[in-house]
Amino acid sequence: MKHNAEVQESRHDGLKWAVVVILLVLAVVGNTYFADMAILYRVLGVVALSVVAALVALTTAKGRELLELARNAKKEIQRVVWPTRPETIQTTAIVLVAVLVVGLVLWLIDTLLGWAMSGVIG
Repeated sequence: MKHNAEVQESRHDGLKWAVVVILLVLAVVGNTYFADMAILYRVLGVVALSVVAALVALTTAKGRELLELARNAKKEIQRVVWPTRPETIQTTAIVLVAVLVVGLVLWLIDTLLGWAMSGVIG
């Protein structure tokens, strides 16, 4: 579904993506470089750099398209008619019974084939 107002790509998008890559590389290299520090500080550093990288990425044309997609997905989820509790229980019971029947049939076939092979091989 195409949306009416096309998102215009900025001429600075390439530079923004370069900044995103640099920030993520910095997070990985920094985590490795500071391996002797407490894990909490390293995790906080990686998370902080990742959040900044995500915020920069969301300012690009592709990032704005992703936000629009997320908004549309949220609207679609709100329109879904979810099954009632009894429908869910009935469907789950049907699936469990079907799995049990198929499992028993496969076990029976395996047992019969094993018995037949034992008789042939000796």
